[in-house]
Amino acid sequence: MNYLLNILFLLALFVGIGYFINNIKKIRRNILIGKNINRFDHPKERFKNLLFIAFGQSKLVKRPVSGFLHLVVYLGFIIINIEVLEIIYDGLVGTHRAFSIFGGFYDFLIGAFEILALLVLVSVILFWVRRNLKKVKRFWNPEMKGWPKNDANIILYIEVVLMTLFLTMNAADYHLQQLGVTHYAQVGSFPISQFIAPLFNSMTDSSVILLERFAWWLHILGILFFLNYLYFSKHLHILLAFPNTYFGKLTTYGKFPNNPTVSSEVKLMMDPNVDPFSTPVETDANATPEKFGASDVMDLNWVQLLNAYTCTECGRCTSVCPANITGKKLSPRKIMMDTRDRLEEVGKNIDKNGEFVPDGKQLLDDYILREELWACTTCNACVEACPVSIDPLSIIMDMRQYLVMEQSAAPVLLNGAMTNIENNGAPWPYNQMDRLNWKDE
Repeated sequence: MNYLLNILFLLALFVGIGYFINNIKKIRRNILIGKNINRFDHPKERFKNLLFIAFGQSKLVKRPVSGFLHLVVYLGFIIINIEVLEIIYDGLVGTHRAFSIFGGFYDFLIGAFEILALLVLVSVILFWVRRNLKKVKRFWNPEMKGWPKNDANIILYIEVVLMTLFLTMNAADYHLQQLGVTHYAQVGSFPISQFIAPLFNSMTDSSVILLERFAWWLHILGILFFLNYLYFSKHLHILLAFPNTYFGKLTTYGKFPNNPTVSSEVKLMMDPNVDPFSTPVETDANATPEKFGASDVMDLNWVQLLNAYTCTECGRCTSVCPANITGKKLSPRKIMMDTRDRLEEVGKNIDKNGEFVPDGKQLLDDYILREELWACTTCNACVEACPVSIDPLSIIMDMRQYLVMEQSAAPVLLNGAMTNIENNGAPWPYNQMDRLNWKDE
């Protein structure tokens, strides 16, 4: 019987981890659909961001209440899951609490796990109250209806179930240890579950053993389910926040990148020593002309697509966006959610056809409206507020560039300003000789 259970455990582990790896491969492929960009420079500075922003949660704690609660859940997720190593070993070999050979250190770990589990439970309940009863405004924007709203609650329910199973498993184990039941040697420290154990006093030994095994199996199967649920959830940031902060933007927020093609053309025109008609230009008659800006996810770079998958949908970006605050349609969070949704659609297209087959859709207009793009003030508030270094503004600017340079579809006021700059060297409708006339009025 034990061998059969070991085989079933191995099978569950193989299926769960195998499915997870397959989905991670899809995410990697989808991200690499994007254009290449060098984000491997300045490794020391990037590693520092990884430590402080991702591991240290430095941006999250700027909002003390939610930041502290998230820190508790984050630490709980990281530390409590150390016990998964023991569960996997026990499940494969057929032992019970094999790591108890570490003695006092093992007792300390189990005790710390239990305290963290209780803190995680309390934090998750408070998160649920903030989201569903207190109804914090940023959780109730239009883009948070339907699946995004349900997903946020589902993940909270899963965490409650996992922590409850963990404490139930330990409480049953502690109860059996006190009774001296075979295979349940007195190991570990149970500062929380020892107060749950008395609930089992009226149960037979065999019933408590069954309960302990049931909670043990559901706990590990729940973890495997949670691991694979991440692919379909905003909580993919649990994994991607670390590479995303490492590859985040290092330049000052107000500095926008130049388009290399435009820059080379401008330099060519500005250099009096260069004869543009005598400069050799290598061309390929069959080559597709380079596209300015972005109208679909394939036109964005891979860091922007990584940003989309990393988005936590926390809404901090939208809550500080001046355009959104004043009632405009723009929501930086929606920009990231739409980019991810379109990228997933493109990925499913590739899964079905082996390569991307044009589907008559694109990110621009079908997902992100022009009104949203032009509402942006480029203030960088969203970039500053993001706790995991996501840059919605870069996507907005790339799509604006497409509208201006590919479609000449800028708003009337902007077209007027650009015409004035071209003719007068300034955005105002006065020639250079009349610029100071205002002082005489």
